[in-house]
Amino acid sequence: MATSLADPQAAPTSEQQPAPAPEGAARTLTAAANMQRNCKKCGAPMGGAQDWCLQCGAGAPDSLAANTPSWRSAAVVLVAIAILVAGAATAAYAALSKSGTKSRPAAAAAVAQLPAPTTPAATAPSSLPPATAKIGTPTTVKPFVPLAKPPKIPLVAVTPKSSTPVAPIPSVAPTASTPSTTTPKTTGGGGSGTATEQRPAAILLDTNAAATYNPSNYAASNFGDPSLAIDGDTSTAWTALVDPAVAPKMADGLVIDLKSAQKVSALALNTSTPGMTLQVDGSNATTLPTSITDPAWVQLSGLVLEKKKSMRIPLRDSGKGFRFVLLWISGVPAASVGTAENPGHVSVNELELFPTKK
Repeated sequence: MATSLADPQAAPTSEQQPAPAPEGAARTLTAAANMQRNCKKCGAPMGGAQDWCLQCGAGAPDSLAANTPSWRSAAVVLVAIAILVAGAATAAYAALSKSGTKSRPAAAAAVAQLPAPTTPAATAPSSLPPATAKIGTPTTVKPFVPLAKPPKIPLVAVTPKSSTPVAPIPSVAPTASTPSTTTPKTTGGGGSGTATEQRPAAILLDTNAAATYNPSNYAASNFGDPSLAIDGDTSTAWTALVDPAVAPKMADGLVIDLKSAQKVSALALNTSTPGMTLQVDGSNATTLPTSITDPAWVQLSGLVLEKKKSMRIPLRDSGKGFRFVLLWISGVPAASVGTAENPGHVSVNELELFPTKK
């Protein structure tokens, strides 16, 4: 202390030289500076005055950092964590113990309220517990009562009784004869009556059974396709132009070839030019007669004024069959006359023949 408080020495002048260090001290410093050591961690060489390893950064063997044990800090941290965990566990156990202690009186009270066990009697079961029973009080379960058995359904159907007996419907056995249809009964002259009768179905015709009957030798272009009159479609028709020079008269028609002699009882006609004057003839000649005046033709109906679009013409029963049946047109309505530049026409949309009942 006396040295530090004293006045500083004056800087040496060129005349005054600093006192040399003692010989022993100089030797000691030189020896310490020249002494080499090795790092304890990585083994690298270290100088005598070097306190830290330049390779790994570890302290020198005689430095303060090297002499301080590094594991003590970790041990202190682990001990502190263990103390904290133990304290938390103790506090949780205390809290659980406190809550369990409070619920014990309630449980004890519930146990105290349980009824004393009794010996079951052989008679009817005990009554139901009151509606104010507390939680935990045993109750009596009602015995299961099965539902009533469903009624048996009879397997035999029961026919409801009726006050009025119903007559059974007679069964009709199929026959090999031609099926019959019910059509209105017509009278002569194109009129129709109100009575109905069972009539046989129409005769089945070949597709080429119809032909134009043209004894006056008009041009073939004056006539339409005769097969359209027997195709079963009333929207198609056989047509014939009307000659204005002879109108309202006409002398041609439509003939049906039945291929063999058959008895016919009626002719059904559908036309879009009502008002024609018609006559039905029949012939059983081998070939078609070329003239309407040929004696081979047999008159099957009188002259009929066709006033409706659909009509049925009954035919006379001559007692014999005919191969050719002719629908002869001898007059046309005034609406079908036309002019020389624009002649009119008549049409037969559909024609059917019906056989005589046997």
